[in-house]
Amino acid sequence: MTVDVREVAPADHQAVERMMELYQHDFSEFDDHDLGPSGLYHYPDLELYWSEPGYRAHVVTVAGKWAGFALTSNDVRSAGCERSIDEFFVVRKYRRRGVGRQVAIALFDQIPARWEVRVHHRNAPAAAFWHKVVTGYTRGAFEDVRRTDDPWHRAIFTFQSGAR
Repeated sequence: MTVDVREVAPADHQAVERMMELYQHDFSEFDDHDLGPSGLYHYPDLELYWSEPGYRAHVVTVAGKWAGFALTSNDVRSAGCERSIDEFFVVRKYRRRGVGRQVAIALFDQIPARWEVRVHHRNAPAAAFWHKVVTGYTRGAFEDVRRTDDPWHRAIFTFQSGAR
């Protein structure tokens, strides 16, 4: 399975916007957000990821077909960290096939930094996924910070990319 991860191009914006709706639909199970008046969730700051320094949007394809996206930024909450996985989405068809792991590793390898990955406190599947990916990528050389002062993100994984 050929997985490709690259930064968005202007031609990709609409596809990312549409996949963001799928992502928010899936995520509503954890954050209890409702559809807006137009029938869309609408991610308010998506444009930042292709227009502002420090923000990046990445698209994922499998064998040339849309398969997901990742949003990264320098908006971190952990001391010493430089980059964050803000949002991460793999289309259901490609889940549990190793695509998400390949995407995460590609991002960590493409962007050398001290990373943080925050996980919503109700999203146990994401916590398990990120724990497995970060453990494998770093060979256990990471911090698993449990926070009680952040109502959304109780688990935060921090590590240096390139630590493998």
